[in-house]
Amino acid sequence: MSRSVPALSTEQVAAFVELARHGSLQQASQALHLSAEGLRGRILALETSLGIALYEKARGRREEVALTAPGRQFLQKAVRFLDQAHELTRLFEPRSHPNEIQLVASHYLMAYVITDAVREFREQHPEYLLRLSTRAEAQIFAMLLGEPHCVIGACTPTDFPRGLRHHPWRTVGWSLVVPHGHRWAEARTVSLTDIACEPLIVFERGSIGRLHVLETFFSLGLQPAIRMEATSTPLILSMVDAGLGVSIVPTPSTPAPLRGLDVAVVPISEPIRPIETGLFLRAEWQDDPGVKALLDTILARGA
Repeated sequence: MSRSVPALSTEQVAAFVELARHGSLQQASQALHLSAEGLRGRILALETSLGIALYEKARGRREEVALTAPGRQFLQKAVRFLDQAHELTRLFEPRSHPNEIQLVASHYLMAYVITDAVREFREQHPEYLLRLSTRAEAQIFAMLLGEPHCVIGACTPTDFPRGLRHHPWRTVGWSLVVPHGHRWAEARTVSLTDIACEPLIVFERGSIGRLHVLETFFSLGLQPAIRMEATSTPLILSMVDAGLGVSIVPTPSTPAPLRGLDVAVVPISEPIRPIETGLFLRAEWQDDPGVKALLDTILARGA
């Protein structure tokens, strides 16, 4: 028997998110243009549906509100729930601009590869309005499949869904990155056997980058000393720059990702399966001249 889903409303969830954001019933109610009792009532109804207490109740006047442990856990999902609800309301909206193109990519690709392609495209096609979004790779396919106006996505393929056209784009190898002054900063190569003994910063669980790196360690019978995890290459580079460890990241194709950082990039002696990045295009947009021009401009920067 399937489990029944509790009745939740966006108003109830929004009331709780505002309470968590402001830490005060009074401030949260003002933000939502409600009375404090109205806000409290919405959250009480939400707690009743969930069967848990989301924040600590105290007698008398209390300026700051503390979330319970379940409340803190629910908050992360609640913010995502509201974001998805907003996406649903925009699903069938007409485009605000007749020549609008929406493109979504990882933060790294958007910042260090796609921005230059966008600049070139804008110079040649100023009549187009571009909407750019950055998402984690797991969310890119969801946007492409769920939002009709999301046209192009750049990511590492984990699937090839029907309705999307795939264009192979960039193949990127791996390098070790260490703080300047580290004993390996001037090394010609470093082995994974040696790297396994260092405090290692890796990509978050579920990411393609983490899978490629760790599978190579384990195929060699090595257990790396993982000390920290992070969501993106720029964040990992910042952590290495701060002296928190070393990391294995996609080899930068330009100096841009390292600008302002005091780190060194060192080759690794063993091969690690490279990152194969692709561009995905919604099939119904493949004949649009502006979309084709933007796609070709980005593909030209695949080297």
